Amino acid sequence: MPALPAGYGLISLPEVDSTNAEAIRRARAGEADRTVVWALEQTGGRGRRGRAWKTGPGNLACTLLLRPDVAPNVAAQLGFVAALAIADMAVALLPEAMVRVKWPNDVLVDERKVSGILIESMAGVGGRIEWVAVGIGVNLVGHPVDTETPATDLATAGAGVVSPGRALSLLIDRFERWLVPWQAGGFESLREAWLERAWRLGETIRVRLERETMEGRFAGLDRDGVLVLELSSGLKRYVAAGEVFPVGGPGEGDAAGGGRR
Repeated sequence: MPALPAGYGLISLPEVDSTNAEAIRRARAGEADRTVVWALEQTGGRGRRGRAWKTGPGNLACTLLLRPDVAPNVAAQLGFVAALAIADMAVALLPEAMVRVKWPNDVLVDERKVSGILIESMAGVGGRIEWVAVGIGVNLVGHPVDTETPATDLATAGAGVVSPGRALSLLIDRFERWLVPWQAGGFESLREAWLERAWRLGETIRVRLERETMEGRFAGLDRDGVLVLELSSGLKRYVAAGEVFPVGGPGEGDAAGGGRR
């Protein structure tokens, strides 16, 4: 069984419709903070905006159930915690230069997407968060093809075959390392580390919003994790939610380009 940090509980399943869905069911039934739901196979994994996320045999599918005492917009920052944890896991298996984080919460290996993250939550009394489900999928030995954002897996990238159990142990260990400073200081405590690995920082990127697409220089992130885009006019746009692409890159949605679960 995977070795998890002190304070974490593990629910291990051979198969489930979705680890996020299972974590949410258990959250509503009163499951404790820092519970990890792990399944060897998912039959109905979900991504952002209703996209599908397929978890093939040998890949990692898990969800962390957390109960932070924060507002909903702050809980969304857990996507940065998860991305840094995945990046750390990948760096433990591959050269660091190969691994980058792409705003808001993708992890790339050699410019190809290796993971997906989906954050779901429910607010309780007073608008504070009652629980957060942080769904994480990592391509360990296989990846989808014909996707908007090109994908890869850790084995193809040169890490060899990594078992889902070993990957889960690495992931949760790194997640806890970033969760602790986030709980103490919010995104500002993670900002420098995230930017050190940021994909296309200082370069021109394309940002797709719900009703418009724009191009500009990726100037950084503010203290809350909002993307700062410097337009050709010199004006700055602050983007709280959207998708980013290289200039001249893909345009429309796909099954593996978004989050997961």
